[in-house]
Formats: sequence, C-alpha cells, structure tokens
Amino acid sequence: MIFEGLAEKLQNTFKKLKGKGKLSESDVDEAMREVRVALLEADVNYIVVKDFVKKVKERAIGQEVMESLTPGQHVIKIVNDELTELMGGTQSKISISSKPPTVVMLVGLQGAGKTTTAGKLANVLRKQQGRRPLLTAGDVYRPAAIKQLQVLGNQLDIPVYSLGDKTNPVEIANGAVEHARTHGNDLVIIDTAGRLHVNEELMEELQNIKSAVHPHEILFVMDATIGQDAVNVAKTFDEQLGIDGVIITKLDGDTRGGAALSVKAVTGKPIKFAGMGEKLDALEPFHPDRMASRILGMGDVMSLIEKAQSTIDSEKAQELHRKIQKEEYTLQDFMEQMEQVKSMGPIDQILGMLPGVGQMKQLKNAKGSIDEKDFVHMKSIIQSMTLQERHDPKIIKDSRKKRIARGSGRKVSEVNRLLKQFEETRKMMKQLTGMEKTMKKGGGFKLPFFK
Repeated sequence: MIFEGLAEKLQNTFKKLKGKGKLSESDVDEAMREVRVALLEADVNYIVVKDFVKKVKERAIGQEVMESLTPGQHVIKIVNDELTELMGGTQSKISISSKPPTVVMLVGLQGAGKTTTAGKLANVLRKQQGRRPLLTAGDVYRPAAIKQLQVLGNQLDIPVYSLGDKTNPVEIANGAVEHARTHGNDLVIIDTAGRLHVNEELMEELQNIKSAVHPHEILFVMDATIGQDAVNVAKTFDEQLGIDGVIITKLDGDTRGGAALSVKAVTGKPIKFAGMGEKLDALEPFHPDRMASRILGMGDVMSLIEKAQSTIDSEKAQELHRKIQKEEYTLQDFMEQMEQVKSMGPIDQILGMLPGVGQMKQLKNAKGSIDEKDFVHMKSIIQSMTLQERHDPKIIKDSRKKRIARGSGRKVSEVNRLLKQFEETRKMMKQLTGMEKTMKKGGGFKLPFFK
C-alpha cells in the first residue's frame, strides 16, 4: 500500500489523540515527536520535516484547538492541511498552448521510467482531454529505447516519430514538432536520453533541445523508490535546465513516501502525475489533498469514484445496490464484484481509497498485505459450488465443504475462510449503503460501487 509504513505510524499516533477529551501542550508535543520520527523514517528531507512539525505545532496549540470539544480531530485536520500544502496544495495541470502543438519534454536519469511514462502520459491526455499526441523517440543512446517507444505506440495506437539512432536528438525534436504541425497532432511528447548520473554532456544536450523547440512543459521523471537521492537530482535538473513539474513513478511500490513528500518543498516544483503501476493506464493526475487523506486513513473517495466510473458496469452496479439493500447479496455477486474491483487496479490501492478500510486487518493476510492470489483461489472455490450453494451459503456444511475443497484444489480451511470473508463483506456493504444514505442527505453523494 502507498506510504504504508508512514500511514500506519501517523494513524496510530492520531488514534491516541482522538481518545483524549482534552489535549495538553505535552500531548501535542508527544504526538509531534512521533510525527517527526515517522516522517524521518519515511525518508522525508530533514529540513522539510523540521519546518512541517513547527507549522503543525504552532497551529495545534492555538486557542481554537485547545478549547475545542474534539481537539484530537482538530489536530488531524491541521496535519491534513499541512500535508496537502507540503505536496503542492492543489492539483497542478499541464500547461496547454493556445497555439498547437503543445510540446512536453520528459527528462531524468536512466531507469526512472521516462520511455514508459511518455506512452502513459500520451494515453492519459488523449483519454482525459481528447488530445492527439505524437510520441518522439529522442533517446538515441540506450539500446532498444526507440524500439520500446514504438512498441508502446503500437499498443496504444499512438504515432511515434523517429529518425533512428544516428540522428542528433535536436534534429529529431525539431522534426517531430514540424511533423505534428502538418499531421494534426496537438501534443508532442519528447522522450529524452537519461544517464546513470547528472553530467555536463547530458545537460548540454537537453539545453540544446530546449532552445530548439521551446517546450511548454519540461517534466522531470523521478523514481519514488529512490527517495531523497531522486529529490536532489530533481533540484539539480531544475537549477541547470529549469523544470516545470515532476512525474513521480513507481509510487505504488514506495512504502516510505519521502520523495513525494519532499520534492515540492525542495525544488518548488509540483508533482503533476503519479505512476501507480505497470499498466499503460496506471498514470494518474496527482492530487495533494487526496494523497494527504489517504496517508491519514481518511480514504480517497473522489479518486475511487473516478476509477469506478471508467471501469465498472453501471447496470451491474445498480443491480448490486438493489440486492444489498434487500439483503439478497450472494456468493455469485461477491465473485462478480471481486472481478469488477480487480479491473480497477491493485486491490490494496483500491481498499486504501475507502475511509478506514485500508488498515482493516481482516482484509489482509498474515504478512499484513493483500495478496492478489487470494482472489484467484477464492474464485476457484466459488466456481466449485452449486448454484444453490452460491445463493444460500448457509446450507454449506462439512460434507459440502469437503466436496468444494476437492473440486477447487484448495483446503477446507480456505473454504471456511472464504465463507467468513463473504459474511464480513456482506456486513460491510450494508454499512456502506447506510453511510451512503447519510452522505446523500448532506450533499447528494453516492458511493462508487453503487453508481
């Protein structure tokens, strides 16, 4: 789960505060010490941590908080506000030129994922904004970089401009912009060469491309899992080349979160997109407020709704809603729902978007994470049941459990566990529909699975 270690520590810290009727200054001090340690362990820049804790503490010991009936909640809100501000405050979008084509130049070190990110970015801007992108193969040094971009282009049905690996990258960039003008492409994304470390030769080449095509956006592609080293490299690129923002890759594999929490404060440049997996649609606009909510266990229902709207079958969702309300939710529905949720992305990411659900132990295995293989096993168990058993699990006694276990190639204990998980999910779904009714009274809100 994203920022798993940090999220767990912060949520445990604030759980203690919420349990107190009144807060003293020493309570706040103790909580801030724990926050400071959690952020440093998450590899957040030391100066950033110092400044963050100072700001939160100043606000948290104010009169409004201390005299509040729910001071713990007030402190959490302050931390949420300051985390949001730390990551940029509001969503930062790509600047689109009023005179096409818009030119976006991707820069960064080798191995950060620039080429894959170029394809993902073209894909997301085509889907979300209706752009007509042209991918540009400007990395003439890395073996197979051009071929990799061409394969991505074919998979996405997006054109790729290339002059081979014997042409100067400046000429390639110039040619791509001209090609876009004459072929109706309103967006040019230039994949540039990386190096294993920053050097003069690399910077000079990037500066020459910048001078030739005057990109509207220069985006630094940064591997989240590298942490502070990546942040320092981003700062160097900004000082020597000038960047407009950051695309942070492999955020789904970053359990610490130091890079994402530090880069805006260190470079002054916002994160514009985040890579959340290997699939070609796994690049998302970065919302600081939503990310702060997820870190603090408040969920990210808006992102969940957006994912659901693009992947979940509306009619099936309505039918599921009706069944839950009438208590007709069956194991067949459970299996179909698992398939729909899986289509939205990695399951631990999806659960992390539900308020309070991401940390629920009953949804995790012994290692403390959600194993995708469990869903394959669960599906095989359900498929080994008769239709009557799927619709009325109460009839599944010992002899039936043994038959189902044999048919699915699993153990009886796994059949028992599935039946227990189904019952817990059924109860949770009922609670969520109740939560939906409450929210609808406040502002017409509707939960994503029940569109």
